[in-house]
Amino acid sequence: MPVHRPGSVRPRRLLSAGLLLAALSLGLTAPADAADTARPPRGSAHMGMGVLAHDGQHGTPAPTAATQTEGVDVAGYQGNVDWPTLWSSGVKWAYTKATEGTYYTNPYFAQQYNGSYNVGMIRGAYHFATPDTTSGATQANYFVDHGGGWSKDGRTLPGTLDIEWNPYGAECYGKSASAMVGWIADFLNTYKARTGRDAVIYTAASWWSDCTGNYGGFASANPLWIARYASEVGTLPAGWAYYTAWQYTSSGPTVGDHDRFNGALDRVVALANG
Repeated sequence: MPVHRPGSVRPRRLLSAGLLLAALSLGLTAPADAADTARPPRGSAHMGMGVLAHDGQHGTPAPTAATQTEGVDVAGYQGNVDWPTLWSSGVKWAYTKATEGTYYTNPYFAQQYNGSYNVGMIRGAYHFATPDTTSGATQANYFVDHGGGWSKDGRTLPGTLDIEWNPYGAECYGKSASAMVGWIADFLNTYKARTGRDAVIYTAASWWSDCTGNYGGFASANPLWIARYASEVGTLPAGWAYYTAWQYTSSGPTVGDHDRFNGALDRVVALANG
């Protein structure tokens, strides 16, 4: 009959149980850790970041009969921008990312915002919205306080609200359509109260439909900057009969994000003047 010394079996059982729990724990946490690793760091978002992934590429824009004015939009990841080359290529207006949420300011903002102005461009600033972090009013104030203001000098465009796919999580930032519309209205109302101008709205039609229920109530006051990498703009979000600007590619010359203003240069100046 085998003899078991006191305490000789239980430690082995405890060790086995501990190893099993550790293995289960690794199995449960690995997918979440992988997802977190795949997400970009906060602050790295920029205009059109999700367009290719969610909306796709639908051809190259064709020349249009109507007069349009070439522009670009830039962000911190592009570093110091070669503004003289862009100016010489026919780019006449530019938007620079100023802020994101209430936790990020673009470290290259001065070079990008002032550099475009110094070569003769009409320039503006944009804010990348994160509706899951703070209120619309809070983010509008942060934007105005960190480069998103406006002055009637004929060379400064009204600020733009960049509202699009969430690069850090759920597409609609965990908000219902009505809550998203409320957040956007909060931002727009605060921005106008601070600057006297109606902000431009940058978005994509598919995201707008998914996350606002294709709300049409902002079209009467807020110019539309539509994102679609295609041969034509396509169907616009509800309410807007026309677009003011179109981001048509993320792979243009000198810097990737190129845009067309829906009108001649004098119309860009008109928007700057309000």
